[in-house]
Amino acid sequence: MSGTSPLRFDTGRLCLDLVATRTGRPERERLGTPDRLAAWLYGTGLVPRAPGEAARPDLAVDDGWLSGFRGLRAVVCRVVTAEVAGERPAAADIAELNATALAAPPAPRAVTGEGGALIRTLAAPPEPAGLLAAVARDAVALLTDPLARKQLRRCEGENCSLVYLDTSRGRRRRWCSSEICGNRERVARHRRRTTTRGTLTSPQG
Repeated sequence: MSGTSPLRFDTGRLCLDLVATRTGRPERERLGTPDRLAAWLYGTGLVPRAPGEAARPDLAVDDGWLSGFRGLRAVVCRVVTAEVAGERPAAADIAELNATALAAPPAPRAVTGEGGALIRTLAAPPEPAGLLAAVARDAVALLTDPLARKQLRRCEGENCSLVYLDTSRGRRRRWCSSEICGNRERVARHRRRTTTRGTLTSPQG
């Protein structure tokens, strides 16, 4: 499918939000165009938007940016999938993740906005290497944190494959979103019960 599916920013980590741009069964591409990538960069806060700024992204994102983020997404996805499965990530993927993290991420600055409130901006125009480095460093931080690794979960939704951090009490969260996959499961469960009751009470021929 094209990149028209809603973007998700609720996995609990920046790098997992990137992985979430290609999830589902079957998989759906949420970064289908440079404009979609620009929307994702704004949505994550990697590139701050000034208050009152137009909703349409105005970053100079092109196909080169899109290729870079999709490539990093594939690497993070493979490494995270291995972690969730209790397997050792491929050495080549770890090496690529580390190499991507070497670039300098864009430095944040606090500036005075309208009304005197401080707002966050960047010290220089964002470039793809620095933005990719920010995501890669978040992945490195996640994968080297024993507590965070134990919180990695894959959604149990029938048509979902999203990976998220389970920070709930007791670590019993089953779905990426109670409102999305959780609600779908509850509806499906209700339908199954209704169908079963209908079968049991139907007159026998």
